[in-house]
Amino acid sequence: MSAALELRDVHAWYGESHILHGVSLEVQPGEVVTLLGRNGAGRTTTLRAIMGLTGARSGSIRIHGTEAIGIAAHRIAHLGVGYCPEERGIYASLSCRENLMLPPRVAPEGGMSVEEILGMFPNLRERADSPGTRLSGGEQQMLAVARILRTGARILLLDEISEGLAPVIVQALAAMVRALRARGYTIVMVEQNFRFAAPLADRFYVLEHGMVVDMFSSAQLPARAERLSEMLGV
Repeated sequence: MSAALELRDVHAWYGESHILHGVSLEVQPGEVVTLLGRNGAGRTTTLRAIMGLTGARSGSIRIHGTEAIGIAAHRIAHLGVGYCPEERGIYASLSCRENLMLPPRVAPEGGMSVEEILGMFPNLRERADSPGTRLSGGEQQMLAVARILRTGARILLLDEISEGLAPVIVQALAAMVRALRARGYTIVMVEQNFRFAAPLADRFYVLEHGMVVDMFSSAQLPARAERLSEMLGV
């Protein structure tokens, strides 16, 4: 089976700042992979490099076998990739339903309908007609992820979706990730909240100074616990 996402020796810059120093990783279709590391390790930049949102990039980024390193950012979404940045970007003056209707369907197979999405996110169905300003932080985060599903993206890049949220909301987000995986979505998460990420991911990559320094499966997690505590300060 070919990888859904494959990075080989990826370097990325913001202006003259060289942030990624040869990142290599791969994600199989239907897999949940978490990028771990301290702040500044290059995790978010890795997601942004996949989407073409950094400055210069080099190396290879293949999405379902298609080389994307030279593709403009607005074309990468058409390969079936959706990015949920840390800043949620909810339109405050629009209702939850209207926010969901905004994204175009860009992937070949088309995305979920609004009704399908509301069926998958009961919290959002309850608040479908509420303006963005009335949604809680957790509801806004669900909406930010749900909005991507309208585009038809099957590879989801999720950046710190649990940050700053109440435990009950974090549990709801975990259920959302499990539901998406059950539907065959491929998910790459950047997470500082290790307790949130640990039971969800199939595999983990650890980044330091813009490089991958370790990779292990969920089954290997107990044996890595001590080293991870030293590396991540968890």
